[in-house]
Amino acid sequence: MNAENALRRRLLLAGAAGLAAATALPGTTHAQSTARGRSAGGAKAADAVEPDIDSTRAWGARSPRGSISRLSYRPSRIIVHHTVSANTSDFSRAQAHSHAHWVQDLHMDKNGWVDTGYHFLVSRGGWITEGRHGSLQALTGGSGFVLGAHTSGQNDQAVGIANEGAYHAGATPPQAQWEVLVALCAYTCARYGIPATRLHGHKDYGDTLCPGVFHDMLPRLRDEVGAALV
Repeated sequence: MNAENALRRRLLLAGAAGLAAATALPGTTHAQSTARGRSAGGAKAADAVEPDIDSTRAWGARSPRGSISRLSYRPSRIIVHHTVSANTSDFSRAQAHSHAHWVQDLHMDKNGWVDTGYHFLVSRGGWITEGRHGSLQALTGGSGFVLGAHTSGQNDQAVGIANEGAYHAGATPPQAQWEVLVALCAYTCARYGIPATRLHGHKDYGDTLCPGVFHDMLPRLRDEVGAALV
């Protein structure tokens, strides 16, 4: 792992552990403490670290083929997916952008959807890209989200986060991918007031192998996200 990725991981881990966030060098992940505000029930919420997320503009996404619906309420859960792409050993930011293009092309050209179905994607190298247009702006606002296309019956209730790679046949996620997934889930829970117990897998809502081994790792994910929100 190169020095840049190592520093990105240290910054995310510092935030996820509730430590003081370090100042990122140019071109690395920033990790600033961002107030979650108050949850829907009015209780005071924890702070969460804000991971670096490359917007659709940053990775050069195609324009949507139509309107993206913006919902005026908060999502109630997060649903974890895998994209069933190659388990590449290229952990670069460029590969994360290439993967984002691959997913968007698949969803728009093969599935006939208006845009990428997932709200966010986490690469094997630990880079986060915005999937569906408007998802990042909605997340940072914390009061609404965009209608996704990732889980039948849940697209108007859940944030869809997809992990690069295929994990249904024994593969395990790289450590960088796992750590950044935890950081993104914690930040999403913080912004939207979602309890860590409401982290689910695609498999919970349909007859699918998705998200593979991530489904078995959901108890650990809930624990680590919950710890990051204390």
